[in-house]
Amino acid sequence: MSWTYDPTNIFARILRGEIPNRTVMETPHTLVFHDIRPLAPVHVLAIPKGAYVSLDHFAAEAAEVEIMDFHRTVAKTCAILGLTGPDGFRAITNAGAHGLQEVPHYHLHILGGRVLGRLVEPE
Repeated sequence: MSWTYDPTNIFARILRGEIPNRTVMETPHTLVFHDIRPLAPVHVLAIPKGAYVSLDHFAAEAAEVEIMDFHRTVAKTCAILGLTGPDGFRAITNAGAHGLQEVPHYHLHILGGRVLGRLVEPE
């Protein structure tokens, strides 16, 4: 599979420091920041610092250290934001046109702080 990364996307610009963000956590391979249009009391985005378009691209081509850092950073972020435990959270990633992906840089939405309802309505 071949992916085409657009280096002008908003997350690439955030990573280059061209656009400010409200950082929650940053590591050598991952940035987590507050969503500018939150859909829940807690709504952050976790993005790898590498040029990956989607989850499948990241999973296929990222180095093991990037993958491990990303997932461990997500876990630490959930703990910092008080999302671990019985109430939990939702993690969402969108890919491509059918997934309604808006920014062509792999990102994981982490939402919590209230009951979120159904993710997909049955047909």
